[in-house]
Amino acid sequence: PVSLSSSPAARYPCKPKYVGKDALLCVCNATYCDTMDPLLLPPVGHYLKYQTTKAGLRLEPSLGRFQLEPTKSGTEYTYNASVRFQHIKGFGGSHTDAAALNILRLSAGAQEHLLRSYFSKEGIEYNLLRWPMACSDFSIRAYSYDDDCPDDYELKCFSLVQEDTEFRIPLFHRIRDLAARPLSLVTSPWTAPGWLKTNGEVKGKGRLKGKAGDKYHKTWANYFIRFLDEYAKHNITFWALTAQNEPATAKVPVAFYSGFPNMMFSAEEQRDFIVQDLGPALTASRHRDVLIIIHDDQRITVPNWAKVVFGNSSAAKYVAGIGVHWYMDRVVPSSLSLEDTHRLYPNYFLLYTEACNGFRLWETNVDLGSWKRGIRYSLNIATNLNSYVTGWIDWNLALDLQGGPNFVYNFVDSPIIVNPKKDEFYKQPMFYHLAHFSKFIPEGSVRVALTSNNPPGNCQLVAAGFLRPDGTSVAVVINRCGTALDFSISNKHIGYLEDSAPADSIQTYLWRRP
Repeated sequence: PVSLSSSPAARYPCKPKYVGKDALLCVCNATYCDTMDPLLLPPVGHYLKYQTTKAGLRLEPSLGRFQLEPTKSGTEYTYNASVRFQHIKGFGGSHTDAAALNILRLSAGAQEHLLRSYFSKEGIEYNLLRWPMACSDFSIRAYSYDDDCPDDYELKCFSLVQEDTEFRIPLFHRIRDLAARPLSLVTSPWTAPGWLKTNGEVKGKGRLKGKAGDKYHKTWANYFIRFLDEYAKHNITFWALTAQNEPATAKVPVAFYSGFPNMMFSAEEQRDFIVQDLGPALTASRHRDVLIIIHDDQRITVPNWAKVVFGNSSAAKYVAGIGVHWYMDRVVPSSLSLEDTHRLYPNYFLLYTEACNGFRLWETNVDLGSWKRGIRYSLNIATNLNSYVTGWIDWNLALDLQGGPNFVYNFVDSPIIVNPKKDEFYKQPMFYHLAHFSKFIPEGSVRVALTSNNPPGNCQLVAAGFLRPDGTSVAVVINRCGTALDFSISNKHIGYLEDSAPADSIQTYLWRRP
């Protein structure tokens, strides 16, 4: 392929900083940040390629030509746009209190570069944004929107807080102004006010008092509506809501988890809450178009939650999809959880709503420049897209060098790490691995057949194929192996795209069809 680095409208390249062997960051500040050129597709018979490697390339563009006949050995892929699977909703991150506080600790120029990196045309064009309803653990304190008036069943004291009105909302208005694509927001509650919970506190393990249909559950359903009402006053509307963040994981008997803001629900309890309270409240409100997502937890529990909720026609009619978190993906393969669930309930979408690295107790929270954490992201995204997932939302948009702030000290990693003392931020390999999907597979794309002759082996390429709404073909090919691997992609009526994926690399290919 021919490099495009010297093109007249030259993008700003990564300003590299090595922080260890193969640990590369791209440094941005108030005056400089790497960017991408507009997508200009070559004529039919040619392809555009973007490549990121452990060796140091970051979204490096180049051009290549299809061959009329195959000339190389290696893995052979067949791209077939007439075999179509799920539509893609998109990709994004989470607008937590921590993310907002970190971004606002930068100068105006650096803030602008960070927001543009994620959302603008010169960035990676996120279109999904997850939004905690009141606090998450990535806040600097535990709070709800009605903490000052116990037993306020009419929610007369419901009020947004400083974290909303001064931090997250003004930042979002700036994001929306520079976003290249329409944004879809998903909100998730971590906790109800303490007076609605069995433990009497916003933080810590507890359930909603009472049972579905009673005053506690009606009040909690109305709390959702009040949140949507208050945000509408700030000209912010939501595409979807999840009924509860990690309702099953909240039951896990781990002391480390006990101080979190959380609420426990079983699948049956969530089903009944939706049938008797949340579903009717939403339908009767002016927010009836906001979609309800169930579960919002680890994929090991997806099949049971789907069976319990979708097996009940009264609940199923209110629900649009299933939210999934990535933290226990190693425990159960996607074929046994996601694919089986999709086969049984094909009318409900699967959406990954949270993922991050550095969450295990024995891991380094922030591992600057880690290629391994980048490849973990892209392999997870590609594997799950190949298992009917419609989109993937990362956790915090930005964290500090410690992996916070977080009021229960649950520090983790993020694609962007902020260093306010130097007024700079660092784009990690995770950022670029995400970009290989978010930038090139817009909402409305559809996954298509990309089949291979790959015999079982030690180390193989992982690939996924898509068709964009504008008719452009896309293939993402990941090589997690320590050696280069040759491959080809055949596309009927065009020919053979032949290439070699370098060791430890990810590449996205785009081409026009006749």
